[in-house]
Amino acid sequence: MARILVIDDEQSVRASLQQALTTAGHTVILAANGLEGVNLQRKEPADLVITDLFMPEQDGVETMMQLRKFAPNVGVIAISGNPLGSEMLAVAEKLGALAIFEKPFAVADLLKAIENGLVKRG
Repeated sequence: MARILVIDDEQSVRASLQQALTTAGHTVILAANGLEGVNLQRKEPADLVITDLFMPEQDGVETMMQLRKFAPNVGVIAISGNPLGSEMLAVAEKLGALAIFEKPFAVADLLKAIENGLVKRG
């Protein structure tokens, strides 16, 4: 299974994703913001990153831009609790997001996107 980095400023989201992904057999690394996530990815690279788009300190778009500089092939799935406008969707897609989900989303859909993303990157 995969090593997945989850970046989200909401502790409850991190906890629920950790539980779901661990149950599915993945190893999960958690970060509370984009800066922490980028640093973790530099130190102990994950196979796939799930990042919130709207976070304090450093948003998901900036996080994705930084990841692309030193880990251009890592798969990224973007999530958001805010309604996503077409501009934000376009930016996330341009930065190579494998999938984009609005919270709340079905865990089964996320797991399928992870599986597809790992196959594409594999």
